[in-house]
Amino acid sequence: MDYGRGMGSEDETAVRVDSWIWSVRLTKTRSLAASACRAGHVKVNGERVKAAHAVRPGDEVRLFHAGRERIVVVSRVVRKRVGAAAAAECLVDKSPPPPPREEMAAMGIRDRGAGRPTKRDRRDLERLRGL
Repeated sequence: MDYGRGMGSEDETAVRVDSWIWSVRLTKTRSLAASACRAGHVKVNGERVKAAHAVRPGDEVRLFHAGRERIVVVSRVVRKRVGAAAAAECLVDKSPPPPPREEMAAMGIRDRGAGRPTKRDRRDLERLRGL
């Protein structure tokens, strides 16, 4: 048995979904990827999965992270984090484009220590947000 590479019966064409998401730079850390799996923000082929679920080439991975949904198809599995150019070769990105910054709602900024907003402030904020 080769103890340096893990179990001998390991499938070489599959890798954990949290590890793959981190390896192809969809999340900054593996723990963020595992947390997304625990929260139900990761789907593989339409099913919510746990962090230990194996992904293979051809699987569709949907990840809701940082306020947007990423839809990618696995084209190659990698076990270790790779550079951005290599990561782009490991997936086919089918995500919708992110919304332009102009369309994102402008947030009202209050001075620190200004206390709770008044009813007038709240109405102004709602008008600004378009509610």
